[in-house]
Amino acid sequence: MKKFLIALNIVAWSIVGYQVAYAEPQVKEVCKDKVDAKGQVVKNKEGKPIQECKKIKVHKKLEGTPVPEKK
Repeated sequence: MKKFLIALNIVAWSIVGYQVAYAEPQVKEVCKDKVDAKGQVVKNKEGKPIQECKKIKVHKKLEGTPVPEKK
């Protein structure tokens, strides 16, 4: 009986872990102006600043309860 419960627990957690691991994360693109060694903004031929863009994952901020103060 003990081995059956352990096996059932392993199967249940593997299914839950599979769903959580393959959930599609939200991706956001962030762009910043390109800067040279002197700290100047690099511009193209038209005079517009060149931007470097990266894709980052957005994480959810968890809400919690406040910690009670000690008296």
